[in-house]
Amino acid sequence: MVRIISPVFFTMAERRDSRKAIRNYNSDTQQLLELGKVQPQALDFEAAVIGACLIEKDAIGEVSDILDPDSFYDTKHQVIFAAIKKLAAEDKPIDILTVTEQLKVEGNLDKVGGPLYIAELSQKVLSSAHIAYHANVIAGKALARKLIAYTTQIRDMAFDDGQDMAELMQTAEGKLFELSKQNLKKEFTQIDPVIDEAYKLLQIAAKREDGLSGLSSGFAGLDKVTSGWQNSDLIVIAARPAMGKTAFVLSMCRNIAVNNRVPVAMFSLEMSNVQLVNRLIVNVCEITGDKIKSGQLLPYEWKQLDYKIRELYNAPLYIDDTPSLSVFELRTKARRLVREHGVRIIIIDYLQLMNASGMSYNSRQEEVSTISRSLKGLAKELNIPIIALSQLNRSVENRAGADPNDANSKRPQLSDLRESGAIEQDADMVCFIHRPEYYKIYKDNYGRDTRGLAELIIAKHRNGEVKDVHLRFTGEYARFTDYYTDKDQPPLPEEDGTMKPSKVNSVSEGKNDDAFSSLTDDMAPQLGPEEGVAPF
Repeated sequence: MVRIISPVFFTMAERRDSRKAIRNYNSDTQQLLELGKVQPQALDFEAAVIGACLIEKDAIGEVSDILDPDSFYDTKHQVIFAAIKKLAAEDKPIDILTVTEQLKVEGNLDKVGGPLYIAELSQKVLSSAHIAYHANVIAGKALARKLIAYTTQIRDMAFDDGQDMAELMQTAEGKLFELSKQNLKKEFTQIDPVIDEAYKLLQIAAKREDGLSGLSSGFAGLDKVTSGWQNSDLIVIAARPAMGKTAFVLSMCRNIAVNNRVPVAMFSLEMSNVQLVNRLIVNVCEITGDKIKSGQLLPYEWKQLDYKIRELYNAPLYIDDTPSLSVFELRTKARRLVREHGVRIIIIDYLQLMNASGMSYNSRQEEVSTISRSLKGLAKELNIPIIALSQLNRSVENRAGADPNDANSKRPQLSDLRESGAIEQDADMVCFIHRPEYYKIYKDNYGRDTRGLAELIIAKHRNGEVKDVHLRFTGEYARFTDYYTDKDQPPLPEEDGTMKPSKVNSVSEGKNDDAFSSLTDDMAPQLGPEEGVAPF
């Protein structure tokens, strides 16, 4: 006779101990399950992919850009797939016999189970019909294993009380970015939809009054050459210190964000946001920088400041002055700025102050190369132009021609880009800012005055011509403006070195032999202090 004991005969203490024991058991079981989890894998899919490669010669071509030997979980499959890829690289046939022979040569045949296991793999599938799908499943499992390894490492570091959290965040971002680069693949596109998109952009450009297909810089001469800053382009603007790199991009920010109300983001690694805005106030309000810093303004200057500073309020200009910004932080912030504020262009001042921490490099050149490639990738991802300022090395200063007064002796070249040739390679455009006046060169090779002249030298232009654009630099206001109006073009040199008259001069031909005399009077206050001629 079986006796059933009802729970009512248990005391309260016994019931409490029973519930506690059950909870402890469940907790221990859950912990054991978590510790005993098997890493993501798909062994059947691995066998199917290798089997397909063994029975069809074209199968390896479909998966070679998806899988590496490390993508496989089973070490035997890693060794076999490595042998298959080696045969493919040497353009040798791939089948059971050739793979077996290759493994025998490498001394790995017994490690993978011998010829019998190779034969078994070839019987796993009848064809390679779904090999691409199978390969993507394997790649997904491999990515999951890498993520587990990275996050486990980050978790262990986070438990370390002596670990700096800011450094840990950069390390985590760097590792995830490195992983994303390894798995970033894009499928090919048939040309028809691309043609439709290009034609649509052409129609949009034709309807614009300015005839530009990109974002206007606000400098007419520059826009004429570039048709505006183009989406997905990386533009590098380089110069030696004190040439006016920051002044140039601030003048452009004024044109784009203040005058045209187009959202702009500027990452300033060199100056604080207050210093940057003070420079912008000098530019807009036409009050010298020393007075802005000291606050010693005359009564009329206070009125001028109060009146013109209104232009800056509510301007869609977003400034980030994070020092030593990493390329991974930039990527995160840039995505948010584009998503939340509709930013149309990003400016970085300047590239050499950025870092790519969280990844290991053998030299600073490798790190700068990673930064430049990342910026180009970001421009394509966000589909906006990115302008990165860059320093030049000292070779410009040491360069001298036969004549020390040669106006071209100090002109920068692509080889002058500092720290990495990858900048030149990754950029769609490379521009140099050159002011002969800085080197005390007051006349060009044709005898024209260079005071107030700034040349924007377009040294590389992937989608257009290379050309020099002339701008006017007003040092006291740190401002760049257009140099010539449409009718006031500079006289061009003929092949024999004589001057070819401009359009304006041709009108007054026979009345005045001075090539510059017909320029308008409103330019006179900005010309050289002694001559009544245009600086260029």
